[in-house]
Amino acid sequence: MATQSASALSMTNITKRFPGVTALDGVNISLDRGEVLALVGENGAGKSTLMKILSGAYKADEGEISLFGTRVDYTSPLLMMRMGVAIIYQELLLAPHLTVAENIYLGRMPRTPLGTIDWAKARADAGAIIERLGFDIDPTTTVETLSVAYRQIVEIAKALSQNAKILVLDEPSAVLGDAELEKLFAIIRRLSSEGMSFIYISHRLEEVFAISNRTQVMRDGKVVGVKATKELDRNELVRMMVGRELSDVYPSRQSSAGETLLEVAGLSNRVLKDASIYVREGEIVGVCGLAGAGRSELLRAIAGADEARASHFNGLGFRSLFSSPRKGLSRRVGLVPEDRRKQGLFVDQSVGFNISIAKLSNATTGGVLAGPKEKELAQRYMSRLRIKTPNKDEIVGNLSGGNQQKCVLAKLLNAECRVLLIDEPTRGVDIGAKREIYQVLADLADRECVGIVMVSSELPEIIGLCDRTYVMRNGEVVQELSREAMTEERIMMAATGSEMVEA
Repeated sequence: MATQSASALSMTNITKRFPGVTALDGVNISLDRGEVLALVGENGAGKSTLMKILSGAYKADEGEISLFGTRVDYTSPLLMMRMGVAIIYQELLLAPHLTVAENIYLGRMPRTPLGTIDWAKARADAGAIIERLGFDIDPTTTVETLSVAYRQIVEIAKALSQNAKILVLDEPSAVLGDAELEKLFAIIRRLSSEGMSFIYISHRLEEVFAISNRTQVMRDGKVVGVKATKELDRNELVRMMVGRELSDVYPSRQSSAGETLLEVAGLSNRVLKDASIYVREGEIVGVCGLAGAGRSELLRAIAGADEARASHFNGLGFRSLFSSPRKGLSRRVGLVPEDRRKQGLFVDQSVGFNISIAKLSNATTGGVLAGPKEKELAQRYMSRLRIKTPNKDEIVGNLSGGNQQKCVLAKLLNAECRVLLIDEPTRGVDIGAKREIYQVLADLADRECVGIVMVSSELPEIIGLCDRTYVMRNGEVVQELSREAMTEERIMMAATGSEMVEA
């Protein structure tokens, strides 16, 4: 009797070329049954291209693919799905106006003997799959009413309904809070124990160490290393990804705080409770806490995006809270929102358009937009912030996440902002681009005396970059920590209410 192959996937010598560039150069990747493989690397390393070949969306120019010991000579999205490969992308592909059951079985609805849709079976089967995942979601619920975390569960349930044996998760934590991420990890562990294999793509290194058995690192279209995750440490992993030490990721600071630029006390609304913070010239001030603590709401209230009240406010001489982000911009206080694509950029417009739009008077002559002035302005900020783009006319939605974030910063600097309120500056950005953003923020604070208030879920970047940090819990600022007093343990104790730390 033949024994079942332990191998779930083998991709050998995969090469893919596009005009003028070799995206993948002799890449090998293997995956065992029940294994969780972390696939990491900077943007442009080739991860997405490799997964598109696995899904059948692209065809490799060279190389071989085997699934469960059987060579696959022809690939297509439908064939690979039938062979057990499913990919859940960062942007979830669900029909929001349809129910959970309809999304799970879209295009494959069960039929009665008469050929009509068997709604009862669709709902029952969808409910059984969701229950297997350990969740209680009504199959008749419309997807648009679900949280982002529950929508992701629906995507996983859809993959299970297709008898997926290999599941690729592309940046799943980008839309999840800490508690939701732990639930996802529990699902991965349960399904992997049942024999399902996972490829987990993430820029967040703590997730790699928390969930994976092995880690494969790609750089410039090649594999630069594969190791058991338990044999890696964070510094070695960063060095493999970007070719430098972790200690080099955070720039050295020459901070010297000047006069206070913005100060607010007693800030309250439906989420915030008497929150008080201030930021001075040349400071980078962190705001951290658990998901739901009110971090984003704090920045939005200060910027004028959310209604709030305060017992005291002074923003560059303006004595009342801003009534809108436009009013804040006019007072040189700008917000970089967490969702840069939906709230911070016109993704279908050019780089030059996005940089100039916040203050068009800098690119006009006599009230008319002047092409040469817009070009000079865009090129100045492209150079100043090291925005990687072919030219100012490139559509901003085509840029990497890191370069999109730099375009948001350029837009606010063009508006001559002296206070920047930045929500998750490096979310969804690879480690190399993070280093560039850190350097940009350090230069703005240290060389140009901009005051920066920065919300981040990544404690290492709070500690590595900030002069002070505020810790929030349940809408309140519960602790202020100096640079010398900042440690992950102290921050988490304050965030969870385990201990009040004196700084």
